[in-house]
Amino acid sequence: MVVIDHHDSFTYNLVQSLSRSGARVSVRLADRLSLEQLRQLNPDRLVLSPGPGAPEGATMAARAIEHYRGRIPILGVCLGHQVIARQLGASVEATGSPVHGKPEQVFHHGLGIFAALPSPFPAARYHSLAVVRETLPEQVEVVAWTSEGLVMGIGVIGEATWGVQFHPESFLTPQGNLMLELFNSGVRCQPQGTGTEPVVGQERSESGTC
Repeated sequence: MVVIDHHDSFTYNLVQSLSRSGARVSVRLADRLSLEQLRQLNPDRLVLSPGPGAPEGATMAARAIEHYRGRIPILGVCLGHQVIARQLGASVEATGSPVHGKPEQVFHHGLGIFAALPSPFPAARYHSLAVVRETLPEQVEVVAWTSEGLVMGIGVIGEATWGVQFHPESFLTPQGNLMLELFNSGVRCQPQGTGTEPVVGQERSESGTC
């Protein structure tokens, strides 16, 4: 597994959590890594770390997504999540209410990388930007959200490509390690069956393996 590090203080917490889940992790700084160097590492998993700034500045992560999406499991955390969404054509905009170190209840479908977590569960938020739900393309499923409907997680249908806006490695997300363990299993995102948006605070009951 390769973690692309965007110079974030949370990166090594994330690496430790991934290592505890059984992964062998190699860390590379985004601004000192080329796509060719990444290919030489031959990653079997790819994690895009949190970081400062806006997703349009994370050019190495965007190139990695373009090259590896659909080929190996990819997980984007916070900034990494935003880069995935933007690379798929969605918009990322200011929320108007920045949060830094705030635990919040996150709701989800109970499938895929969220299968081992209760809904809702407490998760740490550290961000001022968020993915705009209405701009997500059809192949992207909203898999986690806040009580106000803010996007907290996405999955690309038919792929093991995931993004989470919250920090699973934080002590404010006590069950985040369960999600990281499921990511290591390479679970794919599948359509939920209705094409409708989730009801805030309510899990879907349709079949699916998102």
